[in-house]
Amino acid sequence: MNLAKMLAARGAAGDPVRVGLIGAGKFGSMFLAQARLTAGMHLLGIADLNVEQAAKNCRQVGWPDEQIAAGSLDDAMQSGATHIGDDAMALIAHPGLEVLIDATGEPRIGIRHCLAAIDNGKHIIMVNVEADVVAGPLLARRAQQAGVVYSLAWGDQPALIAEHVDWARTCGFKVVCAGKGTRYLPGYHGLTPDTVPDVLAEYLEVDPTAINIKMFNSFLDGTKSGIEMTAVCNATGLTPQDGGLAFPPATRFELADVCKPTANGGSLSRDGTTEVVSSLYRDGSDVPNHLAMGTYVVIEGETDYARQCFREYHMLADSSGQFAALYRPIHMIGLELGVSVASVALRGEPTGAPTAFRSDVVAVAKRALKKGEMLDGEGGYMVWGKQVPAPASLAMGGLPLGLAGGIPLTRDIAEGALLTWDDAAIDAADPAVIIRREMEAAFGRANAAE
Repeated sequence: MNLAKMLAARGAAGDPVRVGLIGAGKFGSMFLAQARLTAGMHLLGIADLNVEQAAKNCRQVGWPDEQIAAGSLDDAMQSGATHIGDDAMALIAHPGLEVLIDATGEPRIGIRHCLAAIDNGKHIIMVNVEADVVAGPLLARRAQQAGVVYSLAWGDQPALIAEHVDWARTCGFKVVCAGKGTRYLPGYHGLTPDTVPDVLAEYLEVDPTAINIKMFNSFLDGTKSGIEMTAVCNATGLTPQDGGLAFPPATRFELADVCKPTANGGSLSRDGTTEVVSSLYRDGSDVPNHLAMGTYVVIEGETDYARQCFREYHMLADSSGQFAALYRPIHMIGLELGVSVASVALRGEPTGAPTAFRSDVVAVAKRALKKGEMLDGEGGYMVWGKQVPAPASLAMGGLPLGLAGGIPLTRDIAEGALLTWDDAAIDAADPAVIIRREMEAAFGRANAAE
């Protein structure tokens, strides 16, 4: 409730929160649009491999040329302007930097940036949720040990869902389910960059050549939902359903009826879990009043009085009156990211962070795959990512979706099969593989102890 005042005080004292952004794509650009207008915040530098495009994106979201004219990071410190360059490590190492935002979307790169930020004593906001689900629990632990904050990104759905869960528990409610909405049909798991434009054309006016088609494909083929719900589980203590996400159709007003256990007439195998609801019925028709861009939590009224209050205050209760839902209809992505920046810098508090390895995202074959084929990663032609309970992933040796790119298969894989580490030629010297294996060992022991 006081972040804006705290930021303004830093600005008035001539000591704004100095931020670095790696990756000036869509999410980064949305943050840029508001960062320039936020009192007490100074974007010290932007690191992007395409400097010219990053500058163009700044102009597109309203930045005047003089604001991005700093010739170096030192110049930016003195002038209050922003430096755009291609050296992420120089940005991370700069002594004036306080908070680093990784918005690259590449897990291997994000892990490297995060480790460098921790080593340099910088807080890290991990927009790169792909990196978070590969090794976030260990990264967050290392950050804490180093005295810096590792945080999920406010405005992105996992952080917003984590806030729903925190609200519910702070109010003494039992959390039955939390999640988000999306557009889903079972056949979408097989979508590729070649076929997804036809689906996008059904509800968006979009030029496939002007967007990151693999990124859009990962939203529709189920991967992004698995990634985001895994981040939620690892941050909140919720755990995946045994079979992963089922994507039941639901309106905003049916959330409490649908997202409750089957024993109570709902669709969940149990409570204390995550689910993503679809904005399409299985016949392809639209769900009215759907939640495709929103987030929600379902709570249980454990006393007669609480259930009476659900009725009196017009909560979105289920037919029994025992469960109720609270939802947020939209998320504003990078436009809201300043909340994370202010929270980590001024309160030393993340807007959601992994605390244990409870959930994983395992690569699943979209089609029959052949030995020797090179896996192409998230949103590609070959695999999609399924949410799997972490103990089950560890037991099977599941191949993390975030590392299922740029490596050859060592044997044939049947369509629909979950891939394992043994199915691909893993580079044991890959730093991302090393940190992932360390995370599995550390948190696998913790899971076994539980």
